[in-house]
Amino acid sequence: MSTVTDRPTADRPALGRQGVSRLRTNGQQANAPETTAEGTAAEETAAQKTARQGTAEADGLAVASFLLGLPGLLLFNIVLGPIAITLGTLALVRGTSRRGRALLGLSLGIASLVILAVTTATSHGVLIDIGS
Repeated sequence: MSTVTDRPTADRPALGRQGVSRLRTNGQQANAPETTAEGTAAEETAAQKTARQGTAEADGLAVASFLLGLPGLLLFNIVLGPIAITLGTLALVRGTSRRGRALLGLSLGIASLVILAVTTATSHGVLIDIGS
């Protein structure tokens, strides 16, 4: 009696998780993949892979929004503020799992533009005074 293992041999490659689940009780591999209501197992894994990549990309946008919004409070707020707002909004639209970080990046971007507006208004439109 043979046992089901995930080790490759000379006559059979490694099966992986999905291959082991498709084995029949007599130890032979099934010819056709299992089908579901949505389609074949291969189509399901492609959709799951695309969803994971989209979520990972949205998570990266959320982190980038936070990391650009933070120094944007003090430096280059006219450039980093709008970028942080844009990246935070894109991360929220794409369904990030790091929603708090995206919201924080969005709020830091808005705060950096508010600080820019306040400092510009209080200094009568002069941001840097080199001549005094």
